[in-house]
Amino acid sequence: MKRLLVLAALLAGTLAANAACAQVFGQFTGAEPLNMNARLFGAYAGFSKSESELLAQLRLSFYPGVDFGFQGGLSRVSIGDNNRTTVKLGGDFKAIAARRSETMPFDLSLGAAIGVSSADNFNLLSVGPEIVGSRRFATGSGSDLTTYAGLLVLFTRSDLGSTNTTDVSVPLRFGLSFAPNADLSLLAELQVALSDQINDDLKLTVGANFPF
Repeated sequence: MKRLLVLAALLAGTLAANAACAQVFGQFTGAEPLNMNARLFGAYAGFSKSESELLAQLRLSFYPGVDFGFQGGLSRVSIGDNNRTTVKLGGDFKAIAARRSETMPFDLSLGAAIGVSSADNFNLLSVGPEIVGSRRFATGSGSDLTTYAGLLVLFTRSDLGSTNTTDVSVPLRFGLSFAPNADLSLLAELQVALSDQINDDLKLTVGANFPF
């Protein structure tokens, strides 16, 4: 089944659903944590076969080599003639594990994430560890380009009416970020769902980050 067929079943009044999985919403950055006391605001639009979403993020760091992110937004799910609006809230942290060097071709960070999607009689709670690798390339005139990839292992609990299920999914993320200056970064991110019975196989997110 594709992503959020559970919601279609709910709207039809059916409570018998397969195990549910939810993607945690993403860091939308590379592996490098923010500098200590730095902050970043981001705004993103995500699209998949069954869903469109708008998300915002606040990231900050108050310890060297570690940053934290808080995400929130709304999504519109469309399955046939059925439409449903869900509220999304999430959070994550990442810590640098290895920095790019002569022997290490990219930065690498480790972390964990949690996310909740909620609508009437429908809740998904996902939590799990994450690994992110990225490499930054200077493109001249103060701009730079960052490529990154990440992997999550999500343990998810779904509450659909009186039905409760648990499952495991493995979202992979591939992203590209271009920063024309120090105050703006434009990004595109593709998420591929592995071992996932409900989420759409592919999701594209575009957006912008604003360090401040």
